[in-house]
Amino acid sequence: MKAFRRSLRRRGRQGQSLTLNGCRTCWARCWTRWSTCTNWTSSTDPFQKSWMAPEALNFSFSQKSDIWSLGCIILDMVSCSFINRVEAMHLRKSIRSVPEGLTGVLQTMEEKKIPDVETFRSLLPLMLQINPSERITVRDVIHITFVNSNFRSSSVTLTLHQQVVPAFVTDLLLESNVASILEVMQNFSSRPEVQLRAMKRLLRMPDDQLGLPWPMELVEALIAIMKQHERILDIQLCACSLLLRSLGQALAQDPAAEMPSDSSVISVLLSSTWSHPESEQLVVMVYSLLTVLSSQESASEKLQKAGLFEHILEHLSTFSTNRDICINGLSLLWALMVDAIIVNKAPLEKAPVLIAEVLAAYPMDAEMAEAGCAVFWLLSLLGCIREHQFEDVAALFLRSVRLCQDRVPLVNKAYRGLASLAKVSELAALQVVVPEEGGSGLDLIQETYQLYKDDPEVVENICALLAHLTSYKEILPELVSSGIQPLVQEIKERFTSSLELVSYAETVLLRLEATTPPSSAGGQSALP
Repeated sequence: MKAFRRSLRRRGRQGQSLTLNGCRTCWARCWTRWSTCTNWTSSTDPFQKSWMAPEALNFSFSQKSDIWSLGCIILDMVSCSFINRVEAMHLRKSIRSVPEGLTGVLQTMEEKKIPDVETFRSLLPLMLQINPSERITVRDVIHITFVNSNFRSSSVTLTLHQQVVPAFVTDLLLESNVASILEVMQNFSSRPEVQLRAMKRLLRMPDDQLGLPWPMELVEALIAIMKQHERILDIQLCACSLLLRSLGQALAQDPAAEMPSDSSVISVLLSSTWSHPESEQLVVMVYSLLTVLSSQESASEKLQKAGLFEHILEHLSTFSTNRDICINGLSLLWALMVDAIIVNKAPLEKAPVLIAEVLAAYPMDAEMAEAGCAVFWLLSLLGCIREHQFEDVAALFLRSVRLCQDRVPLVNKAYRGLASLAKVSELAALQVVVPEEGGSGLDLIQETYQLYKDDPEVVENICALLAHLTSYKEILPELVSSGIQPLVQEIKERFTSSLELVSYAETVLLRLEATTPPSSAGGQSALP
């Protein structure tokens, strides 16, 4: 340590500034040197161990004592170009009882334009407080030095930033609130190890702490990190996890909250999956995020233009054995198609075959069946199901209802899908009424009605399907013989307050009552 101090003095006499901007000794080495301070004896420091904290002279030691000693080292380094060895020791001794003694040396530092003087003017008075309880902590020292100042621009700290930031330094900086952590992430944007530790720290935070600030500050920071470190999969996964949690937190607090739907967010998320095509976990997270974002009015069109339909269908084909990708892919398709203007239907024409294959791969999966029925219903409304596919899709709807008749959303979407197909295709209508191995669709309709006779939405969807079925003369005798007429009469009498339901019921009853055995092959009539 003696030699180290002599070196500092020698360079000071040569007119070199020994701040961390001019000193060639790196910060890490200074830290190591400082750790030997406590081994000094009176023989090495005739001025009563002038580097030691006031309380340490009375054998009262703490981490705050180390802060004082470190402050003395920093003071010596930044002032050695204009204070000699003896003056420096007198200064260290005097500030134990007269803290104002720092004022003069700090003013001289400013006059001599010592680099980073503003940082030292903020830092040293806080480190060299006589009362240990008023002295700042190690975390404060690091935060002031590396986060709250321009100190990082100095040559030595640039050298430090080109290396891996020590984990203990990062952890100290991250022991704070969301705003402070975001500040650290911004200041160390080029350091992936800092970004990872910061995001993991945020993920461990309780929901009430993570909610502030919401949402754009955190979203913008995470999107910037994903873009800057696109090739690092762990950063992409952590950022997506945090985005999902923060957006979910926002929606839980305010269901009407506006989601970020800027095209840059979408492009970064899609680019992330293209950069890591092998990561199935990342695909699932990105799809979940895009599903949330697609709730915004303008987002659906942007996602369509970004080629998301093709993207999803490709993943359904490539990762058909990954249930999570299939579920999230179908959910995202639904979110993009419902209540949206479809810019280009061409990609969706490939969807029916792929979705049928997915449903066939998970024959007993109720959640998959519900997601598939939802998308098939929208595809039928958009006219994206070809005529030769009508029967197969109708069979899928019936099979899904049989499998999951306890899931109301599935039942509603399946019956809407069947009604949509029956409206345009007699073959699809026949698929409903002709008995098969699983039983007749008409029997299934009656079962569903008995389960949901008090649910107006389900009953209305059943009636809409029956209205379209009765538009085909060849099917009417089958409907009459199945006992559908009493069921529809009951519906009409029970739901007198629903004009649409009553209208459907009356249409069905009139057609059934007018039924006579067909004398020749008939065609189809349009639903009034």
